[in-house]
Amino acid sequence: MFDPACPSAETPIRIGDKWAGMVLICLEDGPRRFSELRVPMRGVTPKVLTETLRGLERDGMVVRTVYAEVPPRVEYELTPLGRTLFGPIAACREWAAKHLPEMLAAREAYARRS
Repeated sequence: MFDPACPSAETPIRIGDKWAGMVLICLEDGPRRFSELRVPMRGVTPKVLTETLRGLERDGMVVRTVYAEVPPRVEYELTPLGRTLFGPIAACREWAAKHLPEMLAAREAYARRS
């Protein structure tokens, strides 16, 4: 148990990663520019979005394409590997739809005890 060589240490999307799943959902219908990703993800800072995109690119979930234009245009697009995450994301969304009120109530109760 908890062997350092366990593949779970290398998972691309950690439960609770706030932005990676949202980026994937935003790219579901096709490529988008950085500024186009920021619109639906209003709360993300440019720094955090950049870090999230780099991590997804590193893991092969997203491809970054730079077009030789003036000014340069950069787009992000899901890879086939990235698209395989929609099943697990759907399962997480289903879980949240069923259990989010319970979890929020537990958090509130915990905060009152502290």
